[in-house]
Amino acid sequence: MTTSDKALCLIIGSGPAGYTAAIYAARAGLKPVLYTGQEPGGQLMITTDVENYPGYPDGIMGPEMMEHFRKQAERFGTEVKMELISKVDFTGPVHKVWNEAGDEIEAHTIIISTGASAKWLGLESETRLANNGVSACAVCDGFFFRGQEVAVVGGGDTAAEEATYLAKLCPKVHLFVRRDEMRASKIMQDRVLKTENIVVHWNTEAEEILGEESVNGVRVRNNKTGQITEIPISGFFVAIGHKPNTDLFAEWLEMDETGYLINKPDTAKTSVPGVFVSGDAQDKVYRQAVTAAGTGCMAALDAERYLTEQGII
Repeated sequence: MTTSDKALCLIIGSGPAGYTAAIYAARAGLKPVLYTGQEPGGQLMITTDVENYPGYPDGIMGPEMMEHFRKQAERFGTEVKMELISKVDFTGPVHKVWNEAGDEIEAHTIIISTGASAKWLGLESETRLANNGVSACAVCDGFFFRGQEVAVVGGGDTAAEEATYLAKLCPKVHLFVRRDEMRASKIMQDRVLKTENIVVHWNTEAEEILGEESVNGVRVRNNKTGQITEIPISGFFVAIGHKPNTDLFAEWLEMDETGYLINKPDTAKTSVPGVFVSGDAQDKVYRQAVTAAGTGCMAALDAERYLTEQGII
């Protein structure tokens, strides 16, 4: 296979990170090939109103926004493939990937933008009322519940952060912790316990989210006493963590104990030369569309510099 047969830049995963990487790579003449994966557009495809992304003064629906991203990437020459990458091999200077059909593709640079998925409780009502009062991101959706009573599930730092954020917008925030203590850091626990309008329910698990068209309450059970309680709320926030979609790279790339890919400081570089990471596959702190897009830009710029340094372009 000649150099011209190999992709200059192959992007695994779509969403704000992947599409932004594609836009920058395409404008740099890298002729990127983007594989969307199982969820083209990423988490924003299951998001309704997006009001915090710059440039949309009236807000925009998540799927429509991702359609804009895709069209812009294609406008500059990105080849978008609605396929899943099922296997990779990063042993040599030229990287290999395989799609589900078993076709082998070679590329000089790889940008990983596979994102992360929110962990859910597994309730039927949670699925049914998703985007109708059920959310996994307070920073994304909390604004829609200002002045209303809401609930947060979780006992770690994420839940503590979500609860304290919502407490600035809502008159009362119920925090359901399934044990008699929180896993959050002490500073975050103190912040929760000192916030007057956060009510912590210890040893409490959500059994069902109530409402037909939208959330109007939650049924919870005390796992020590067995007592069942129904609490009227308008918003239900699941904050039990996220799982990065990085299992495909476990054998090849350096990652932390929870599976987030590790990038070298101030870059999008991974532990393998020519392989870069962007978006929620490496970001466990911010997890916002705008920050994902920013790292997608970084990954494309780093890929272009790598190709130049290697004398490939």
